Amino acid sequence: MTDSRPDSASAGENDDAWDAIFRTQPSDEPEPAAPPPTAAAPQSRREARAAGGRASRSRGDAGAGAPPKKRRRKWPWVLLGVLLLLLGGAGAATYWAWSNYEPQIRTLLDIELPNDYEGAGNGTEVLFAIQPGDIGSDVATNLVDAGVTMTFDAFYDLLLADPSIQFQPGTYELQEQMSAQAALDILRDPENIITIRALVREGLRAGEVFAALSDATGVPIEDYETVADDLAALGIPEEAPNIEGYLFPATYTFEPGGTAGDHIQRMVNETFSRLDARGVAVEDRHEVLTIASLIQREARLDEDFFRVSRVIQNRLEIDMMLQFDSATQYGAGDTGSVWSSADALEADNPYNTYAIVGLPIGPIAAPGDLAIDAALNPAEGDWIYFVTVNLATGETQFSVTLAEHEQGVERLRAWCRESDENAQFCA
Repeated sequence: MTDSRPDSASAGENDDAWDAIFRTQPSDEPEPAAPPPTAAAPQSRREARAAGGRASRSRGDAGAGAPPKKRRRKWPWVLLGVLLLLLGGAGAATYWAWSNYEPQIRTLLDIELPNDYEGAGNGTEVLFAIQPGDIGSDVATNLVDAGVTMTFDAFYDLLLADPSIQFQPGTYELQEQMSAQAALDILRDPENIITIRALVREGLRAGEVFAALSDATGVPIEDYETVADDLAALGIPEEAPNIEGYLFPATYTFEPGGTAGDHIQRMVNETFSRLDARGVAVEDRHEVLTIASLIQREARLDEDFFRVSRVIQNRLEIDMMLQFDSATQYGAGDTGSVWSSADALEADNPYNTYAIVGLPIGPIAAPGDLAIDAALNPAEGDWIYFVTVNLATGETQFSVTLAEHEQGVERLRAWCRESDENAQFCA
């Protein structure tokens, strides 16, 4: 009868194979960290993974330090038979073996899995952010975490092949399950950075600012209103009755995903920055912004900003009521027109400059740079009065006496009567 036992050489090879699969599980002790790569000169995937604190998602590296042993091809089929038996009789054991020794089993069975997706994604949008200071390994790791690329290696291999690749911080629109090359093509082009631009014009009231922000960002107006109610958290002075005047007008670029708090705080900080740059003391911020907001709403031409500022100062110096329709209408909740309504003129509120002496309690709109400059640098002159005599061109008459001013008011009325087109400005 023939001996069916394997010869000693075959037995030795089989033992090696079993050892490769069922040897003791890896130690819990962490491997020594490899030197971190730089974005300009990545050294290897192994070093990049060590720097990023992640292991590769591709097939395992177990035993990578020693040359592979030559295996006889019949052994994987023996192992497969063993696994099939386990599947039939002990599913839990099979699961345990696969969970703990997947890389070794794949190696012995020559099971190759793709490490990259194909194409430009599955249509599910992913907003992917590259932060300042991120290097190639960070980007490769984060792409896998975001479900964009399949493995670390698929993306990082492309970086190793072209060390000149640089990334600009920002948010990019990607998709789930993109090929590494498709993701790289988008990320390496800074033109693909997503930004949200919000235009806030000079002279807008806070409610109008919130509407402009909401239109640009999609954040509900109510969210902006809620944030604006907490003045102390925003750093706004105690004497301010509300956020009016503290939202600096400009064109803002916001990152996707920002909150109402992010946007409002940035605008308030911008206001403080503009005041600080002009040497305005913290305790003077509120008064400067109040004066600047009046100038912003009353002046039409750039050169007149500084003249209106002088009129304000001249009236304050002699304790004369300002009698600014812009402030009076703000206090009454009117949207604003050339002439104040009787109700607005008679309203009892701290913005009615036809009833109080001095400045209103706070700003009435968002003043820009020019208005702030004018508030700090009024023109030289004795003017006490002014009136815009041509609402189409913004031509304004400044007067020293009441008689001169009344002549200017009549010029305005005459202009309004000249045509139906003019009359529309005077409604």
